Amino acid sequence: MLTCRLIACFDVLKGRVTKAQQFENNIDVAPAEDLARELYEEQIDEIIFYDITASVERRPIDLDTVRRVARQVFVPFTVGGGIRSVADMFAVLKAGAEKISIDSMAVREPDLIRQGAQEFGRQCVVLSTQVRNVGLRAGIPSGYEVFIDGAREATGLDAIDWVKRGEELGAGEIVVNSIDRDGTASGYDLEITRAVADAVSVPIIASGGAGTVEHIAQGFSAGGAQGAIISSILYSPRLESQGLKNLGVEEIKNDLADRGIEVRPFLNSGLH
Repeated sequence: MLTCRLIACFDVLKGRVTKAQQFENNIDVAPAEDLARELYEEQIDEIIFYDITASVERRPIDLDTVRRVARQVFVPFTVGGGIRSVADMFAVLKAGAEKISIDSMAVREPDLIRQGAQEFGRQCVVLSTQVRNVGLRAGIPSGYEVFIDGAREATGLDAIDWVKRGEELGAGEIVVNSIDRDGTASGYDLEITRAVADAVSVPIIASGGAGTVEHIAQGFSAGGAQGAIISSILYSPRLESQGLKNLGVEEIKNDLADRGIEVRPFLNSGLH
């Protein structure tokens, strides 16, 4: 059986990790490379890095920060934001990423998914999808619509239709991020996570809303995800005000294992 993965999410702004709620009001956390080293030493399974303003500002991704983070970690490292071409993908991989996340540009130019998979292998291409519950309406039979540009722009695309197309074009993994739950620490949107997991055959990563270990466990079990993106539970300054607390990777993994979730074991010897 494949183990479930804990994936730290870095929303990066000017070289620093920030934490937002529903894509707004970002709070500064730490320099990206410092937090990456800390979480690597805590034995996080993967890190995903989003340059959160590159797409809306129509600028290249911050490769300098990507390089600094890549030098600190030796776990799978996914990078996204501002990637518009195969050349951009190559630049990100050359800077130290192992996987490429595409989101807004994939909606604008879907063939970019196919080009990336053809050039680098589908295991390298992650389709990140920002979804909002808009209710059942014409053209949105699932009730969930895809948004782009940092959740600012509605696309008119149904989430399930879009992820199916993404898989057909060559995406090797799909991130399902709930805009409604993002940064709220209220739990993943299990309805859309499960619907996507049932609709495609590639691994699904749950994102948006994890505030407790129970939420993470539900993402794996009820949501059908193989990976869980976590950020608030690791380092959000807001958690204390919500009656919650930040947890270490070891504590999360041990709790998940106690719940019967297959995770990569924490090595007591640590990493150096």
